[in-house]
Amino acid sequence: MFDFRLTLPALGLGAVLALFGTGCSTVPETGRKQLNMFSSQEEMKLGLTEFDKMKKDVPISKNAEANAMVQRVGKRIAAVAQLPDAQWEFVVFESKEANAFCLPGGKVGIYTGILPICQDDAGLAAVMGHEVAHAVARHGGERMTAAAGISTVGQLGGAYLGTTKYSDWAPLAMQAYGVGSQVGVALPHSRSQEAEADEIGLLYMARAGYDPKAAVGFWERFAEYNAKAGGEKTAWFLSTHPTDADRIANLKALLPKAEAQYRPAN
Repeated sequence: MFDFRLTLPALGLGAVLALFGTGCSTVPETGRKQLNMFSSQEEMKLGLTEFDKMKKDVPISKNAEANAMVQRVGKRIAAVAQLPDAQWEFVVFESKEANAFCLPGGKVGIYTGILPICQDDAGLAAVMGHEVAHAVARHGGERMTAAAGISTVGQLGGAYLGTTKYSDWAPLAMQAYGVGSQVGVALPHSRSQEAEADEIGLLYMARAGYDPKAAVGFWERFAEYNAKAGGEKTAWFLSTHPTDADRIANLKALLPKAEAQYRPAN
């Protein structure tokens, strides 16, 4: 039987621990501990650079009504978000893709394809609250840190195997490690981040004066859109996001907490 024990050399293991041992922080609202070797300033710089690039590469919508809606909702969400030194900017991109994003630094992009699913300000608040939550929770830096860790361990493990009697097995072992790390670590981590952004985003939209029940309505409509578009064909354990059904169930469970903080805006 092949004995695949990644017993890393002491120096290699020390390097991994040094890489991640000083990057522990706490996610606002949820209190979850996370590893992030990137500073908020580094994340913000990357976000600003990428957003400037997008504004050059992707057409910006000239629809006055859509732009006014996004600015209106965005400012209310930004007012309750815990994102120090944010340089808020809300841009509507002309695209049929039903998507949105928020980059570190407060750069928010909304694709016109998602607006019909939002239907109104409250539906859009569910989307923008979720995306802003990703930036507040610093999910981008955390994900890059995890990817760097997986890569470092893989490289060290491959180098070690190459020095043993199992060196001929090294390519196969590294392939198995790559698949296993994705299915067992990276993808579950991505799904947990999405669920966390749902939770934080629900609180943000409630504090901004939008009925949190609108988030459930939005995701129910999005599930219908996905079904008509042939989405969700990927097995759940290979997906970067929770299933629509799981997402809706989780949001319903979180509604009492969000509703306790909901005050309708004047």
